[in-house]
Amino acid sequence: MFATSIIELSQSALQKNIRFLKKQIPKSTRFSSVIKGNAYGHGISFFVPLAEKCGIRHFSVFSANEARMAMKHRTAHSDITIMGAIDNDHIPWAVENGIAFYVFDSGRLKRALSAAEKIGRKAKIHLELETGLNRTGLSGRELDQAVDLLMVKHNALQLEGICTHFAGAESLSNYLRIQNQITCYHNLCQKVASNGVKLGPDHTLRHTACSAAALIYPETVMDMVRFGIAQYGFWPSQETEINFFTRKLKQGKKTGWKDPLVRVIKWKSKIMSTKTVQPGDYIGYGSSSLVTRKSRIAAVPVGYFHGFSRDLSNRGYVLVRGQRAPVMGMVNMNMIMIDITHIPYAQKGNEVVLIGKQGDASISVGSFGELTRFINYELLVSLPSEIPRIIVD
Repeated sequence: MFATSIIELSQSALQKNIRFLKKQIPKSTRFSSVIKGNAYGHGISFFVPLAEKCGIRHFSVFSANEARMAMKHRTAHSDITIMGAIDNDHIPWAVENGIAFYVFDSGRLKRALSAAEKIGRKAKIHLELETGLNRTGLSGRELDQAVDLLMVKHNALQLEGICTHFAGAESLSNYLRIQNQITCYHNLCQKVASNGVKLGPDHTLRHTACSAAALIYPETVMDMVRFGIAQYGFWPSQETEINFFTRKLKQGKKTGWKDPLVRVIKWKSKIMSTKTVQPGDYIGYGSSSLVTRKSRIAAVPVGYFHGFSRDLSNRGYVLVRGQRAPVMGMVNMNMIMIDITHIPYAQKGNEVVLIGKQGDASISVGSFGELTRFINYELLVSLPSEIPRIIVD
């Protein structure tokens, strides 16, 4: 292969994850696949058709650029919603192509109305409510004005959804703040409904739940759920996982502790070369790694340019022939050195697993997080789009 590493995406793993997640929500609740951040590092162009094969027909993106990419690579007539950035100049493009988008300020709503009336096609709108995250969202007089405009201009504006986003549902330390947001959301929805807006699965979709909220706050599951990291096979946090299983056990459900989520991604490379290093020698740049015994060292053509963090210098590990091989010395821009002394048959060309399974051993993205300052989300989206992605099983 021309590339120094490849990323495999498992069709069967995604299917299992979606099947599990759908069991956690009512059949009438719509499943929106969140593919922001290049589908959490998995690759939008690969992941969209993969998800469609698993029955997904709605995708949530952050930006207009991601929406354009998703539209280009969808194979079915799937719906796309922009949750964040779209310039006013690109709103006519979204209206023309039936792309929905969040409205969290009056300027965007007015621009949507102008574009819809000029094009002669309804603008699909999701009102984002400010409930306590204090990031983006409508509240107070601005919300009243938005609802009034939607009711007057219903021939040009289609209110598809009314939503909010929680301030860290993956952490129980935010429990009170989340409860306050839930209450605020319902109060604002009642206010909107009192103006004649019909809410519910056959009208305007109510949606608040992300992966964490859907798994540990069932009351946040409404007409649509925005599943992000969980669909890729990762728990939003260890707290989320523990809380989920604890709640199931309290309900008398014999779930065991077997992880129902399966990692969709596998990142792998190959040994580029091997050499023997004598006691007293150093490995790589600087003097951070002193060899105290005769050792076999292998070079792997992956470095921080590829998303393998420098924080893993002398701390991380990879898999070779089903065994862990520790990183020796500093992680370079394009290369790492690993210790294969204890793996006698390791040789040039052997597969090196950076994330995923090999034999009975595995390396999770979470294990990277334990050794670095990063979290699952940050590590996944740092994987460059230039790394080839391929679909397996």
